[in-house]
Amino acid sequence: MHRCDKNGYTSTRLPNRKWNFVSPCLYQITVTKESVEQKPEILVFLCIPVSPGNSRLIIVIPRNFWSDLFVIRWVDHMFQNLVIDSDLYLLRVEEEKLIEAGPSNWQKVCFVPTKADANVMAYRMWLKKYAGGQFDWGTKFNGSLPPTPPRLQLMDRYWSHVVNCSSCNGAYKGFNALKISLQVFSVASVAIMAATKPGMISIFARNTLAAAAIMCFVGSKWLSHFIYKNFHFHDYIHAFK
Repeated sequence: MHRCDKNGYTSTRLPNRKWNFVSPCLYQITVTKESVEQKPEILVFLCIPVSPGNSRLIIVIPRNFWSDLFVIRWVDHMFQNLVIDSDLYLLRVEEEKLIEAGPSNWQKVCFVPTKADANVMAYRMWLKKYAGGQFDWGTKFNGSLPPTPPRLQLMDRYWSHVVNCSSCNGAYKGFNALKISLQVFSVASVAIMAATKPGMISIFARNTLAAAAIMCFVGSKWLSHFIYKNFHFHDYIHAFK
């Protein structure tokens, strides 16, 4: 650490990474490049406490022309959500254990032996020195955590992200429209075959309609699973990862 006061602190991890915490909830990571001609990358994290057990996370990640050209934004968000899902449930459990231990006893329930944990320790030191080790919720909340919601609610993606993101919301609506179109085409194909008397259309045409109906039905089922897994809920079981 190079600086620590009520406005935050600055630290370095590896020669080319500078961490800057700005009170009360902004974290900035600057990654310098080996070449002088290359501009440094700056990652910005805003983790805003909303209520006990709830925070609003805003992340600003640098993108360039090539990433915008080849990686659609909602696809990028889909992979970022996987990272958040991998941490979310553990963070909730950790938060409960920290509250049980008390704000001044966090080291009794946390094992932080590596250099990579230095910024975690720095934040806890800052929080203890300038905020008594915890948030002051004023009179609106008493600081106690609400009951842990079911995993389906805790890691919900639609209401926590998709509905507020223009890219993911647009993709979500587009995939749903495609799913409904496939279902309609599948039902319509079956209805046409049922209403058509033998000999009115060739066997090849009938077989083609049947194959199309099956493919559209299977495609709609796959899309339904894809939409749910990526835009609603993707369970993350740490024991299997």
